[in-house]
Amino acid sequence: MTKDSGCRACRAGTTLDFEFTMAFQPILDLADDSVWAYEALVRGPNGESAYTILDQVTDETRYQFDQAARVKAIELAGALFPRDSTTRLSINFMPNAVYEPNACIRASLEAARRIDFAHQRIMFEFTEQERFRDIGHVKDIVAAYRKQGFLTALDDFGAGFAGLSLLANFRPDLIKIDMDVLRGLDGDAGRYAIVSGVVGIARALGVTVLAEGVETAAELSALRSIGITLVQGYHFAKPLLKALPPVAGFAPVTAARAA
Repeated sequence: MTKDSGCRACRAGTTLDFEFTMAFQPILDLADDSVWAYEALVRGPNGESAYTILDQVTDETRYQFDQAARVKAIELAGALFPRDSTTRLSINFMPNAVYEPNACIRASLEAARRIDFAHQRIMFEFTEQERFRDIGHVKDIVAAYRKQGFLTALDDFGAGFAGLSLLANFRPDLIKIDMDVLRGLDGDAGRYAIVSGVVGIARALGVTVLAEGVETAAELSALRSIGITLVQGYHFAKPLLKALPPVAGFAPVTAARAA
């Protein structure tokens, strides 16, 4: 599908023939024991997995789903996050569904304005597990989003296509080291060295590192020793459907406005 056909599909108001919602999982800052952000994760209306929803997305509906998912995440955050909170919202997006970056971001900006949610609190994650059809185009997307004031993050770093090549090309604000890379690094000198090396490269580039999929206290201790302060995973909290899960020992987000 071309850029023009994608934009025409959006203007035509293509509708999806399935429903979905979002679950939220906290991203924590070890530096001050606070909730740094919540990631919005696609789920079915009754908590069905993301795969059951994504399997229903076709090439014809990819653009519309990507747009609808962004707006859904922002609207739910507007209901769940307190108005005076600085906690960020992290949204996954499909780079191959973006046809013209500045045009495709309008719905997100409008949703944020409508509910009075500062768009500077929004981070867009793109995954390297989706093979990009046009690296130059994705580079333009990242540049356009950063210019608008959004944070950008490279998700699943080390698990999909290209890895360091994408980091060299895009220079996002943040990279999320994939759980398979850090799994068991507390007892694996090789994995510990790899994660330490990634952190060193990221720091030299001015990129923040987040460790995702943390499951044990031993993994957390090893990540602390490496110097990673942003973490996410089941060790802290599982995603909660249309709600913000509490995290023991971390400063909670204050009471939310009514939905």
